[in-house]
Amino acid sequence: MKKIGVLNKYDITVKRGIIGDCGEKIREISNADIAAVISDDNVAPIYLDTVTKSLQRAGFTVYSFVFPHGEENKNIQTVMKMVEFFAKKGLTRTDIAVALGGGVCGDMCGFAASIYLRGINFVQIPTSLLAQVDSSVGGKTGCDLEAGKNLVGAFHHPSLVLIDPDTLATLPEKYMADGMGEVIKTGLIRSKKLFSELEKGEKYENIDDIIYECVKIKAEVVENDFTEKGERMLLNFGHTVGHAIEKLENFSGISHGMAVGVGMVMITKAAEKAGLCEIGTADRIIGLLEKYGMPTETMHNEKDIVAVAMSDKKRRSNTINTVLLKKIGDSFIYPIECEKFEDFLKRS
Repeated sequence: MKKIGVLNKYDITVKRGIIGDCGEKIREISNADIAAVISDDNVAPIYLDTVTKSLQRAGFTVYSFVFPHGEENKNIQTVMKMVEFFAKKGLTRTDIAVALGGGVCGDMCGFAASIYLRGINFVQIPTSLLAQVDSSVGGKTGCDLEAGKNLVGAFHHPSLVLIDPDTLATLPEKYMADGMGEVIKTGLIRSKKLFSELEKGEKYENIDDIIYECVKIKAEVVENDFTEKGERMLLNFGHTVGHAIEKLENFSGISHGMAVGVGMVMITKAAEKAGLCEIGTADRIIGLLEKYGMPTETMHNEKDIVAVAMSDKKRRSNTINTVLLKKIGDSFIYPIECEKFEDFLKRS
């Protein structure tokens, strides 16, 4: 078992089999009477019974809400159904919500918890690689709007994060690859060692250690900049372009991690052409993405991508804060005037 603390507010535990003991772990940090478990229709048939029984053994009254899976259901309507569910089941401010699933589930459950009764506690039990290495940590919650991804939400820390690598055994290959998009991003922005180990190692070798390293890096960044005023923006490497590609495909085509991978390639090629990044970096990114069966280019043109990107959260007035690499493991924030962003991206 490996444990990490964030902002002295909550623990993140990485341990195989911990999902079966989640009730005991949650009881250690909560005196709630009710635990409301939020999950989707892919995850619930596999893990909901295990989690429910564990919570009941720990003395919780358990209610469950299951929603249709997929980014296309990550909207305000689904969030409000969760809030109505909390109210109908009589949750009070001392009760707790439990997000059981991937990033979509965790983001929406956390947002619903943040606005119900002006904020109740919630726990993350991420079951996808992407959620385990990234979205379950850091307190970003929210959902999508028609205008773009994650445009409404709140910063609301979980009370506890329980990561069980055994849940990855039930993930299809495409979802494992999707999570690797965020793993590769983490190495690119902060850890040359992690990136090099991924290049040299076998696919998914030492996945427990990879999860721990990614979580540790994210926890350090979040601790320094919880509300994303500076350093935390680095975690968005590849996301401005990636989110735009997802939106252009109506959140039902390319997955998040794969879109981020394409975004990392495009922005790094442009940075190399502009003399801002070490030559050859984009080729190494492409090589590692291909190792995990991930795409490295998109059919969408720069003009369409930029048009969508202008509604991105990272835009500030007439500039957009773009994350670039000087070299692998060394990232920085590079503000670009909105009117010049298309020309910059065309260099890719």
